[in-house]
Amino acid sequence: MAKITAVSPFAPKSIPKLPPIEGVRFATAEAGIRYKGRTDLMIAVLDPGTAAAGVLTQSKTASAPVNWCRKNLKSGAARILVVNSGNANAFTGKKGRDAVALTAKFAARAVPCSPAGVYIASTGVIGEPLDAAKFSHLLDGLVASVEPDRFEAAARAIMTTDTYPKLVTRTTKIGGTDVTINGFCKGAGMIAPDMATMLCFLFTDAAIAAPALQSLLAEHTKTTFNCMTVDGDTSTSDTCLMFATAAAAARGQKPVTNAKSPALAAFSEALHGLMRDLAIMVAKDGEGLSKFVTFEVTGAKTWSAARTIALSCANSPILKTAIAGEDPNWGRVVMAVGKSGEAANRDRLAIWFGEHCVARDGERAAEYVEKSVAAYMKNREIVIRVDVGVGKAAAIVWTCDLTHDYVSINADYRS
Repeated sequence: MAKITAVSPFAPKSIPKLPPIEGVRFATAEAGIRYKGRTDLMIAVLDPGTAAAGVLTQSKTASAPVNWCRKNLKSGAARILVVNSGNANAFTGKKGRDAVALTAKFAARAVPCSPAGVYIASTGVIGEPLDAAKFSHLLDGLVASVEPDRFEAAARAIMTTDTYPKLVTRTTKIGGTDVTINGFCKGAGMIAPDMATMLCFLFTDAAIAAPALQSLLAEHTKTTFNCMTVDGDTSTSDTCLMFATAAAAARGQKPVTNAKSPALAAFSEALHGLMRDLAIMVAKDGEGLSKFVTFEVTGAKTWSAARTIALSCANSPILKTAIAGEDPNWGRVVMAVGKSGEAANRDRLAIWFGEHCVARDGERAAEYVEKSVAAYMKNREIVIRVDVGVGKAAAIVWTCDLTHDYVSINADYRS
């Protein structure tokens, strides 16, 4: 079966050029881990004093790199990030742990730093041993060649089935001092973050203590990456790491230690917007997609319940295939709401496809016109809104449709 190589219809016409972040430098290499003729190894060297925060997969079969990061995040400090694509180093037992330890040893020696300052992430095929000897010897040379203006190269090196690199930047202020936040991520399939195969790395020159950085990252993950899904499958490798170099302190920014500090209000808003944009980019690069879909659930008892209902819709294969076929089959929305397990009043349920009300008060809307709604379904971007009639809470989830191409890509992913 041939692999699908078409670029997402939502791929940007140009890749944004991210500004350098003081205290962060990158290098990439072709290590031949799985792919030929493309970069598959990336490092980011971070200045001393860099704070680290992270949100990691809750999968019970988490990868060796995830477990390594979980341990090192306790220190809240970082000096180097090492990421490979082509092999997830997941479900690889002692060999996987040894590969992580070898990578950390060579990376720590190259910086130099303690192994506690090394963060590692891997993405690709699950269950195949990762031969770290293929690339660990490259780390000395990579550390010696790092440059600050390499964000796009770094983003490309971590791609697997992605069809374009995903990069976003924001500039904001903390106490009157300009600070920058840059981020990039990868993900196109096996995406249903629980913290898709999703890796995300965020960098800022702000001076923010690790506990405060951790609070902000965890808070915003809930309403960004954890409100995005492609196929309902949570990866063994989901990793979102954020690094703050504190370089802005030399420009007058007073270091912040409390996430609730009023000084962080603008920064927090900018970070949330950046993470939201990255989450949407992942959904817009879902494997084989033809449509980007937003599910808005209102009238729920709690935000968590609204999110669960929205995810029930967004992860329903039978609903996602109907969207791919441009069929306004709103009965499948009714099904997805009902199976969610959350409270919903059947006799008050209302559903809209775009501006078209298709159901109201538990039955088909009187103004429903199949032809008009079918015409709406031909749009590339679809919004489906559901009011479940039991409360005032709302949530939004982003996803894509499910096409023949998704099956084709995943039927021969390892070949």
